[in-house]
Amino acid sequence: MKKTILLSLLACAGLTSCEINDFFSSGRGNNNGRNSVELKDHSITPNFLDLKPGFKNLSVNVLLSSEDVLENSPNFIYGSMADGAGLLKNNDGTFTLINNIEADYSVARITLDKTFKPVAGEYILNATATANTAQCSGTLITPEEHGFGPLWLSAGEWGGSRQGVYSVDPFKNTNDASSFEMLTALGQWATENAVPLNKDAYPGKTVVIIGEDASDDNTPKGQIAMYVGNRGDLYGGKLYGLKVTSPGINYEVDMKEGQSYNVEFVEYSERTLDELQLESEAKGIMGFSRVEDIDWRRGSAENNRELYVAVTGRKKAGLVGKGTTYGRIYQIKLDKNNPLKGKISCVLDGDILDGKAKAFHSPDNVLVTENYVYIQEDPNGYPDTPEKAHYAYLYQYNIKSKNLKVVLECDQNNAAALGYGTTSNSWELTGMIDVSETLDKDKTFLLITQNHGWQPADGSAFTDPTANSNVLNSTKEGSTLFVIKGLEK
Repeated sequence: MKKTILLSLLACAGLTSCEINDFFSSGRGNNNGRNSVELKDHSITPNFLDLKPGFKNLSVNVLLSSEDVLENSPNFIYGSMADGAGLLKNNDGTFTLINNIEADYSVARITLDKTFKPVAGEYILNATATANTAQCSGTLITPEEHGFGPLWLSAGEWGGSRQGVYSVDPFKNTNDASSFEMLTALGQWATENAVPLNKDAYPGKTVVIIGEDASDDNTPKGQIAMYVGNRGDLYGGKLYGLKVTSPGINYEVDMKEGQSYNVEFVEYSERTLDELQLESEAKGIMGFSRVEDIDWRRGSAENNRELYVAVTGRKKAGLVGKGTTYGRIYQIKLDKNNPLKGKISCVLDGDILDGKAKAFHSPDNVLVTENYVYIQEDPNGYPDTPEKAHYAYLYQYNIKSKNLKVVLECDQNNAAALGYGTTSNSWELTGMIDVSETLDKDKTFLLITQNHGWQPADGSAFTDPTANSNVLNSTKEGSTLFVIKGLEK
């Protein structure tokens, strides 16, 4: 009865249903404690995300940027091309953000206080450890989702010699930032991400889906691989590659939007980069034009076996009729009893210039909730049609209705006018994760911009020397971390 009365009072006070839910879930509506998290700006950098019609009610705050000074570690620099991220809540009520810093070849650990204010930062994997290999997307393994952990899987893609999947302890001592462990059983790839499925997808097993962001001017060569081991075992399992077995499918663009095709995962014997590519070709494993990211659908165990893959595309004459140019989103539904079998379909095809994805300009990262796929763009620099002539978009794809909407766009015109980069270097949207449960705040997400072209006005670099000692030759560009509240899940 007391809660009913309080509900009425809150409604009369003008609170929305979302705000009322936050009130009770955070403990403010009972005697079980209080949620101290306050979602607000903590950066000196302005917000350069332009909300589109239908999403104007979202709350967007700037948490951290490369020009900010953190009170407990004033020398820390949030480096160049921040990418994959994962968030943990600590026992003392503070938070730990693990964040790949792609162009500084490193992994950062950022501490946020109980109110969710960034207060400290340090590097737990540096460029020495990675041999100057870019750390792109990453996935946080937790006991709640995966049945073991916590553990950070970091994807080594371009630049250096240590391409593949890194295993990083989120609580690693910074004195050991130059040491590393690579998960050789998962294979050596130009890795964009390695994504373990939920523990309920295949009980007793750990299934990791690996995407390769391989570029080639004549043949699509990005594979989708799968590692299968016993629960928590990332060392002794087997490695497989996705093969489309439906007849007549020789290249990825032979698969048409809206149609479903049979797939099976074929076992690899090799584990090293060049040998895996040769084995893929010999066994007819499908090549894609740059596999950028992978995520699985939240909700039931059935949902957890439903994957979405972003293929960013590549515009080269030798790839016409073979690989996507402007980008695609694929759905893969794995068999309930056997992860090595399933179906694949292209649900969004940016090459159909009058289709629902006609605005696609290089989809890069994906985040999947129970009902939506959130697609982040990294424009590759060929806006060939008016629909594609835009800065990086964040899209919302409704899995049930199949509707595609634009949530927001990087506002680079305003940014350039205020001295934050130029309009000729397209920014990238990346690193989006759902932090609703971790923060106990409904419909809350983190999102990152790689602010290409934004460098310090004094000629220095947005590069932390403890991450990458070669500061003078670094990319020098800035990054920005946002928190967004109100997006549907």
